[in-house]
Amino acid sequence: MKAIHVQTDKKDRPLIWCETSEPICGPQQVLVDIYATSLNRADLMQRAGHYPAPRGAPDILGLDVAGQIARVGKEVTDWRVGDQVCALLSGGGYAERVAVPQQMLMSVPDGWSYEQAAAMPEVFLTAFVNLFMEASFQTGETVLMHGGASGVGTAAIQLIREAGGRMIVTAGTEAKIARCSELGADLAINYKTEDFVARVQEFTAREGVDVILDIVGADYLARNVSLLKSKGRLVLISTLGGSQAELDLRMLMGRRLRLIGSVLRSRSLEEKVEIRERFVARFWPLLEDGTIQPVIDSVYPIEQANEAHQRMAENRNIGKIILRVRP
Repeated sequence: MKAIHVQTDKKDRPLIWCETSEPICGPQQVLVDIYATSLNRADLMQRAGHYPAPRGAPDILGLDVAGQIARVGKEVTDWRVGDQVCALLSGGGYAERVAVPQQMLMSVPDGWSYEQAAAMPEVFLTAFVNLFMEASFQTGETVLMHGGASGVGTAAIQLIREAGGRMIVTAGTEAKIARCSELGADLAINYKTEDFVARVQEFTAREGVDVILDIVGADYLARNVSLLKSKGRLVLISTLGGSQAELDLRMLMGRRLRLIGSVLRSRSLEEKVEIRERFVARFWPLLEDGTIQPVIDSVYPIEQANEAHQRMAENRNIGKIILRVRP
């Protein structure tokens, strides 16, 4: 089969579509013929050499896929060859085939394209676990999400909208601000032209927010903490703005705040299965009827993975960038 290979011996670490070995299908796994996969920030980090795959995971990039089951392991009971599925992966999506534990599979909703299905698993499960499991979001609370026009951001807006919360987001262009508002954000702030702290304080009558989902890290830490209500929760899912910062711990103690660090990729299979099951139980009907859906920015053939990565690196995307593996 073919897969994307990172040429680590070259300065810009280009992506090459080339032959590689077939994945092995274990007894509780299925082998999926991949039709589409999606880009995630973790792919750019792994390509740059800063985010190695977890132990036991494929070194191939790609954290979610959609396709058809080509083979089932001898202990698989609920899935058949030919079933259309999508799944969250620990790696291996930028390829023609991947082995997936049967517990992580989700059926492609009726009427969805493979591109739509590939755009869903990583961002919706990331938004769900961090908002509803880590931060314990409750109906009526107010959430601030940085990177509102990202894949995770566009998923989070829709989940909070349907769960009965108020959603505030930051983004860097007027087009992104407009799209976030269309999806249901109650307030969308252009962080390049506005002081997001002042806008949030104004919008909330200086009460602040209950939950913050942050991709920036160090550069925003003090400002984020200043915006949290008593018993507020700050969930850190990336450190695009740095990983080291100073903080007055008395601010956390006095207002009984919680600072939560979170990752998804390196969690155990058992944890990921629980996340998948709880997400499906609460939100799957809304995906099937179209109330919530992944936002797709653009679709590239897998051979143009370099161009797709460049678009994400330049922060030009609104929603998910998709790589089409098969027509």
